[in-house]
Amino acid sequence: MPKNGTPRRPDVEEVEFVGGTEKRHLEIVPYNDEWSAIFAVHRDRLQEALRAVNVDIEHIGSTSVPGLAAKPIIDIVVAVDDITAEEDYLDPILASGYVLRVREPGHRLVRTSALDVHIHIYEKDDEAVTKYLLFRNRLRTNSGDLNLYASTKHALIAHGFDDMNAYSDAKTDVIAAIMARAVAAS
Repeated sequence: MPKNGTPRRPDVEEVEFVGGTEKRHLEIVPYNDEWSAIFAVHRDRLQEALRAVNVDIEHIGSTSVPGLAAKPIIDIVVAVDDITAEEDYLDPILASGYVLRVREPGHRLVRTSALDVHIHIYEKDDEAVTKYLLFRNRLRTNSGDLNLYASTKHALIAHGFDDMNAYSDAKTDVIAAIMARAVAAS
């Protein structure tokens, strides 16, 4: 946000899926050591595109946890000062080759045209950023929660989800339990 704490303009009020809803084949694959290198390539690409903007960039999601099987999609969070100032961050990201997929209150999602990298954009003080990092770090350091999450993902994917939102929603209870333990331990 600007120094006075007021957004430049009101944020969007509804969820907009650019391109409408879509079905995707979902699969869980074994951990791939190349995922961290793929993240690094995209981090560098984003830093170059956003060199004029103060941002934080982190690798999140299952591909950021060594040893965890995952959907082969690299998730990245970019934290910006003001989510409403899209001309500062979104325009440069799109100009560097990413595609806008979701615009919703407090969040933007861009991705590669190959659909293998998702970039979640939030404001720096958004609780979602803290939660992503807390969850990632818990899985990186607690083998019990890592194994619980892995087994949950495998059990759910066996149901044949073809919608990422439904698959994500089905993990909510397990994620909440792991987050509660992460918060208690912090």
